[in-house]
Amino acid sequence: MQRTAPATEANGRERVAAKPSRRERVTAATSSQRAAVEPATDPALDADSLALHRVLSDLTRMLQFRDRDRICCHDVSVTQCYALEALVVRGELTLNELARELYLDKSTASRVVDALVAKAYAERRQHPQDGRAVQITPTRAGRRLYETIDAELLGEVRGVVAGFSPAVRQSMSEVLRRLVRAAGPRLAGGVAACCGEPGANGSGRA
Repeated sequence: MQRTAPATEANGRERVAAKPSRRERVTAATSSQRAAVEPATDPALDADSLALHRVLSDLTRMLQFRDRDRICCHDVSVTQCYALEALVVRGELTLNELARELYLDKSTASRVVDALVAKAYAERRQHPQDGRAVQITPTRAGRRLYETIDAELLGEVRGVVAGFSPAVRQSMSEVLRRLVRAAGPRLAGGVAACCGEPGANGSGRA
């Protein structure tokens, strides 16, 4: 009997030691939930995503330099030109609508509009249906400026795609259009927000 008691105590200690802690149980449950939610790794999808990411990054950098060099030769910044384009193409917009169109927060969009109004390229008008809201519209000078810049940029694009067949040119536009439709809700919803802050729209220079 004296020999069996220590064995029983040892077995009890082993059972206690083998019991997982609360932190281990929570970690295991979280890992299981994550595995159930996250899709299984797809090497082909990962490779295609990486290739597309790098190509789009290269294209974005080239377009940014082109836009900076071309647009800033005129009397507006790149962001102001994008805002002017939205106003010309979409027509009258409220400040909130323009901010969503540019993926900017409201305060940054307001500074962009202030600059365009100061340069007489846009004007604010009272909203016809909502007395508390203001609509922003391009002026005649703003439309002329946008048409000038757009013609210059379009000429460059025409030179780039001229060597491709009509079918390839059309497929380029369609694929990029589908990418915009797929990416737009994620950007607008803050999924791709910087520093992991959900719902934070980007802010840019005015």
